[in-house]
Amino acid sequence: MDMVIYENLVASVVTVVGLFASGEWEGLGREMDGYGPGTVSYLMTLIWIAVFWQMYSIGALGLIFEVSALFCNSISVVGLPIVPIAAVFFFHDKMSGVKGISMALAVWGFVSYVYQYYVDDRNSKGVGKSVDDETTSVRSSECKKDISSTL
Repeated sequence: MDMVIYENLVASVVTVVGLFASGEWEGLGREMDGYGPGTVSYLMTLIWIAVFWQMYSIGALGLIFEVSALFCNSISVVGLPIVPIAAVFFFHDKMSGVKGISMALAVWGFVSYVYQYYVDDRNSKGVGKSVDDETTSVRSSECKKDISSTL
């Protein structure tokens, strides 16, 4: 949890320093006023983006600690096609070729991960059974030899 807090704190400080160092802070009022839905909508958008990024960071860290970093990355990749699709439906954004290709690659990457996991799991079960059976038979024969030698 500390990792998420410190990482986001450093990112926030660097962003605010960059905002003031570049002089972009002077244009924030114009940007808010120029936002079509209004100033309140602009502020709500920024606030909810910050809240959801915090939730994402904590969830991703939880996946890394509980499962694996690879699984966390795969889940993140699954979410990639959701954002452009949601933008098309909710914000009436145009679906371009670049968005289509990126969505296809994201789905392909996730399917590849799932298939590789399936293949590895299938191979480990097949190898594991034969190794366990051989180990069991070797141990039982060694026990029989030990018992017969003591008698």
